[in-house]
Amino acid sequence: MKLAGGIIWADKKLHRLFKGKVSLVALAGLPSLRLTTTGRKSGLPRATNLLYFPHGEDFVLVGSNWGRPNDPAWTHNLRANSHAVVALAGKEVPVRARELLGDEYDAMWKLLLEFWPGYSMEERSAHRVLPIFALKTTTR
Repeated sequence: MKLAGGIIWADKKLHRLFKGKVSLVALAGLPSLRLTTTGRKSGLPRATNLLYFPHGEDFVLVGSNWGRPNDPAWTHNLRANSHAVVALAGKEVPVRARELLGDEYDAMWKLLLEFWPGYSMEERSAHRVLPIFALKTTTR
C-alpha cells in the first residue's frame, strides 16, 4: 500500500500508451476497468483505473483507496451522480451505480473477500467500512 502512488502513476501511463488495453491490475491477472465519473464539484470527467469483481452482469467496485482513511473521490462522485462510464479493453460502456448497504453489503463483502482477500487488509488499514458499488450497464 506504500507503493500506491507509484502504481497509480504507472497505471495511468500504461492506459495512455496502450489506449486502455493494458493496466497493471490486468497484467497481474486480475480484472480491471477504467471508471469515468462526473466530478461532484467540478462537473468535469474524472477517470481512474480500478480492480473490479465481475458478478453476473454487474461490475462490483470497492472503495478501498489502498487502505487510506478516506473514501476515494470516485465514491463521492458516484453518490452525487450515479451515471458513469466503464472502459474495458478500450471499449466504453455506460453504467449506473448503486451503493450496496445492509444485508446486500454483507453478502457481497463475503464474495469479495473470496475474490480478493487483500480487501480485509485494506479495511483494517483504513479503519473504516469500505463502500461497495454495483454498476449495471445502461443505454443512457
